[in-house]
Amino acid sequence: MYAPERQQEILRLARESGRVDVLSLAEEFQVTAETVRRDLKALDRAGLVRRVHGGAIPAGRLDFEPDLAERDAVAADEKQRIARAALAELPGGEGRPAGSGSVILDAGTTAARLAAEIPLEAELTVVTHGLPVAARLADHPGLTLHLVGGRIRHRTRAAVDDWALRAYREINADVLFLATNGFSLDGGLTTPDLAEAAVKRALIAAARHVVLLADSAKFGQQHFARFGELSDVDLLITDTGLSPDDALAIERAGTEVVRA
Repeated sequence: MYAPERQQEILRLARESGRVDVLSLAEEFQVTAETVRRDLKALDRAGLVRRVHGGAIPAGRLDFEPDLAERDAVAADEKQRIARAALAELPGGEGRPAGSGSVILDAGTTAARLAAEIPLEAELTVVTHGLPVAARLADHPGLTLHLVGGRIRHRTRAAVDDWALRAYREINADVLFLATNGFSLDGGLTTPDLAEAAVKRALIAAARHVVLLADSAKFGQQHFARFGELSDVDLLITDTGLSPDDALAIERAGTEVVRA
């Protein structure tokens, strides 16, 4: 099969399934992963697909949103390093009463990994609208856990809409650990769903210190619903896949960067 024929077939598969991944395509067409990446690069340059971590989605599919299990499997090692680095941002320390710190944990796979890393001896007040996050913290003896209610989105297991928005308007937390589907200097913070975006805006307003947990593959991605600017973030914790030049540009715009 010639390259143009293979690229046409890749485009068809992307449009049918909403996403294609490099390894599956390499196996299907009996070519190397590097050959598939060149095909995807050519299709991306032509404006027919948009490359994402590990594959591509059809151009124009800014509303595309993988389910929770698929997102958790993507960049798993990077997310684990980000979660461990985020532990240093938990409130508390010398001069503060035990249990006086308060955090908001956004719904997201990296936030859920952070929840799993919080030590059993930690004494904090934690607020979340993410069911997987709450499930990982429910047995922590030192935590005061608040689960925000609302309509549960199937893809993210997150509470959204008016109940969630009202609850977050009543909160003033020390630290927010924020999740996003895409972030960039020009495009800001974006996610595919408008209801999720509204809750994320409320989270940012409800915390004094905003920490964004985002793997480097999300840098430069833009989705349908914009919920903030990168300047709304005090600290970005990402992985070493974000280049030093991009990290410096983000820091020059006012957001501290940690590459874990």
